[in-house]
Amino acid sequence: MTTAYKDQAAAIDKRAGALFKAAPGVMSPYSQLVKAASAEAALSSKTKELMAFSISIAIRCEDCILFHLRAALKHGASREEVVEAISVAVEMGGGPSVVYGGRALEALEGLL
Repeated sequence: MTTAYKDQAAAIDKRAGALFKAAPGVMSPYSQLVKAASAEAALSSKTKELMAFSISIAIRCEDCILFHLRAALKHGASREEVVEAISVAVEMGGGPSVVYGGRALEALEGLL
């Protein structure tokens, strides 16, 4: 992982941690929701993270892109799978997803 992406990932984690401390009543149930939604079931955790990654591109959430990209890689997603997920995001999100898909590809290269 390049230093820039390490720093960005650390900043995401720091901001999330601060929000969990500031609003535990909301963030604790949210954390349970995330764990339940991303757990292994009919779909693998890797597939779910790739889906979340694609949605993050389509909705243009930069921090979400990096967060779910890291999670997908942690669950064993290959470069080819990530690139296909970017392609699905472009299909669903049109032109803006091309821009954010390019950013996501850049992040992938920075994380590998």
